[in-house]
Amino acid sequence: MKKKFNKKGFQKKSFKKSESADSVAEPVLIENLNSSSFKKKVALSGMIDRIIQTGGPTIFEIRDGTGTLALKGFIAPGERAYPELNEGDYINATIKLEEFNGEIEGDIVKIKKAENEEEIKNTLQKREREKAKVQPIDFLVKNKVLDKLKDRMIVAATEIRLAIFQNRPIIVRHHNDTDGYCAGFALERAILPLIEKQHSSEKAAWEFFTRAPSAAPYYEIDDSIRDTAQSLKNVAKFSNKMPLILIVDNGSGEEDLMAIQQGKIHGADFIVVDHHGFEKDVISAEVLTHINPFLVEESGAEICAGMLCAELARFINPDVANVKQIAAMSGYADRIDLAAPGTMKKYLKVAEEDGYAKELLGDISLVIDYVSAKVRFMEVREYIEVLFGEPRDKQKELVELMAPHIRKLDSKGLAIGVSNAKQEKIGKIILQSMDIEDTFPGFGFFPKPGRATGLVHDDYQKQSGEKAVVTAGIMRTAITFRATDAANFSVHELKKYIEKKCPEAFIEGGGHKNAAGLSVDTNIIDEAKLKVLEVIKNNI
Repeated sequence: MKKKFNKKGFQKKSFKKSESADSVAEPVLIENLNSSSFKKKVALSGMIDRIIQTGGPTIFEIRDGTGTLALKGFIAPGERAYPELNEGDYINATIKLEEFNGEIEGDIVKIKKAENEEEIKNTLQKREREKAKVQPIDFLVKNKVLDKLKDRMIVAATEIRLAIFQNRPIIVRHHNDTDGYCAGFALERAILPLIEKQHSSEKAAWEFFTRAPSAAPYYEIDDSIRDTAQSLKNVAKFSNKMPLILIVDNGSGEEDLMAIQQGKIHGADFIVVDHHGFEKDVISAEVLTHINPFLVEESGAEICAGMLCAELARFINPDVANVKQIAAMSGYADRIDLAAPGTMKKYLKVAEEDGYAKELLGDISLVIDYVSAKVRFMEVREYIEVLFGEPRDKQKELVELMAPHIRKLDSKGLAIGVSNAKQEKIGKIILQSMDIEDTFPGFGFFPKPGRATGLVHDDYQKQSGEKAVVTAGIMRTAITFRATDAANFSVHELKKYIEKKCPEAFIEGGGHKNAAGLSVDTNIIDEAKLKVLEVIKNNI
């Protein structure tokens, strides 16, 4: 890895070779370089990861399995040094270590392709695999679901660490809600410090890491093509590698399959961390590992993606900070307290030990949900960091300012929804429907359709005392659902039914069986809308 030093006392860089290439050079590992090595001539073996031609020297980024070091070769300004060397070559080099812009770099005395290429390759790979090994630590709480998923988490953490040490970019794609943001942020907190340490540069975190919400509640082909196209551009322009893509809080369903396969064709690899149900597991065979409670015969209603990723983050980086509150925050946002109150109680205790009371977690969750609706699909890393308590004092100010305003918006949304909601008894089930598009204010209104449907659903159940309730929020191109357990309702079964009875609707989407959304890709005029609603009634 590149080593940083204080610039004070260092002379300006000179490209003149002041030492003989024939003097003895001590073999070194990049991770062991320090100030005592400065001005010394050392021997280095490794692989050329990247070659960058500047207006001055040629930069060779060398990886030896312990870190990355930039070597400078200089013939003339802008002229390619050592043209016989290419990216991917294994080399033996003699270098003189010097400081440049606060980082230690190597001034090449001599460099050549290694005759012992296979030996260096095997050694490098062995070092990286050894470095990537995970030392499992105890989970934050005792939980049978986590125990069953532990081996999968170890695989995921190992692959993520290996990607970091191989200078491979990482993309995190997550659902655009509080649970998704919690899951994505937890991984970000674990990964970024390791990237910065690998390259000894905070700027490296922008080159080798991206986190962005998904445009749909699954990894759709649109996002996959965007991720792939940008990655291919970076490969061509900057000699980057194709990325490791982490899909969290979605990724488990058939609707994710093509997007994953598309990325794989171009050299990307995938890891999925999710808690949503699926009809058939078509994903596990396509990814490095798939973490989902349903794969171990457990329910995704009892643990959410934020909980899973908070635990995974600690496997990736045992020194990760500011993630202990995430499990409880995401759990309350995703209603895990209803299905698994014991789990929530345990995680709340962990959060309280870190200074996060239940009320504060609820307020932060509320603000995150609101902000996610406003920023939509932008990557707003610095703003999200504040929401998650970096720094804590600014988080407090922001939440105290915004939470009361958002509650008022929720109240308005509930009033609008209740005034529009229609109930119909079908057997033992109450079907409640509301026309969101025609009733709620236009684009950008908060609460979002899914949240508005949930508010109306919970309010009706509370006011009426009905146990078996299904609520449908209907829009021109989507329907969002909420259902009680007593209704014995499955969005997955409904999707199949609509596909059969109303194929022109071109249904996509998914989620939990009783809390999900379906996109309806058709010109939903009133007649078609009524037809879809009729199909829903018939299915119930």
